[in-house]
Amino acid sequence: MTQRLPPSLTPLDAALAALLDRLEPIAPIELPLAEAAGCIAAGTPLLTTYPPRDIAAADGWALSANDLVGASSYSPLPLTKAPHWVEAGDAMPQGCDCVLDADAVDASGPLAEVVAEGLPGQGVRRAGRDVTERTSAGAEGAPIGAADLLLARVAGVDRLSVRRPRLRIVNVPGATVTMHMIAHVARAAGLHVSSHEARARDDASIGDALDASVGDLVVTMGGSGVGRRDAAVAALAQRGNVIAHGLALQPGRTAAVGRLGRVPVVALPGAPDQALAAWLALGLPIIDRLSARQPRRSATLPLARKIASSVGVAELALLADEQGAWMPLAVGEWPLRAIAGADAWLLIPGSSEGFAAGTPVDAYLMRE
Repeated sequence: MTQRLPPSLTPLDAALAALLDRLEPIAPIELPLAEAAGCIAAGTPLLTTYPPRDIAAADGWALSANDLVGASSYSPLPLTKAPHWVEAGDAMPQGCDCVLDADAVDASGPLAEVVAEGLPGQGVRRAGRDVTERTSAGAEGAPIGAADLLLARVAGVDRLSVRRPRLRIVNVPGATVTMHMIAHVARAAGLHVSSHEARARDDASIGDALDASVGDLVVTMGGSGVGRRDAAVAALAQRGNVIAHGLALQPGRTAAVGRLGRVPVVALPGAPDQALAAWLALGLPIIDRLSARQPRRSATLPLARKIASSVGVAELALLADEQGAWMPLAVGEWPLRAIAGADAWLLIPGSSEGFAAGTPVDAYLMRE
């Protein structure tokens, strides 16, 4: 039986509200640092002071700055005792508060001579300079980045508490290229991604792959349209509940949303532009709710030229940052070259006719 769209399309806001209804954040898990990158921090640990004491920031001679007043190449200052040589990272010797370069001390004679003055703290990394006591390893609800991992490692933390939603992708034959794109985008957003290939494009084969027990979000890839070989929505209707098929969204009109038990399901079109747009409009809000994520980064810039939009349909626009202004690359229909060149995306509500040139608009960044 051929899938059909309803006579009227479901507004994006209504479909998204139904998906998010009673959807709660998943429980945190602890992951090794190497696996925590990109995941959303949950209950971040409080780090200890680092370095725990003053250490040398460079290789050289450890000395007391007060003992070096007046030293110069014209007036070398003899030292009454041999100076301490330190390597970067060594603990500073007692009574020393600066590190001079190797050529600042002449140790060739019976008495070492200093030929340069020093300042307190010169060449020294003070205790607690990098990490103060009770600093958090990352911000609650924010993605864990390279800097967070660095702080955790130097403070001796080897695991972090994160929320990492599990995404199960069911690939309908013929949509493999799009599946790889969405999987890559999802992994970059900190999700654990698993994929399963449906045996064929019929509803029975797709339905057999709709397993909600191994995912917090299930996405079908391809087969959401009204072609004679499209059956993803029919399969979802047999195995779960279809909330809406056919959205007032462009690109992404033939996407569908539903549930398998309590697990949300998004049926994405097989075309890359349609799938990506529907993922941004539907998938990201779901994973943000599941991971208790803070609001995503956005940037406000004026439009370099106007954007016209059709009332009654939410449209997504791709934007590029050109000399401090958003240049629209594509609205409603996305050539692949526009996807490759986009810096941000903008959701134009169905109630809007668009924006005039020069209007400041708040757009979400494609790469955070």
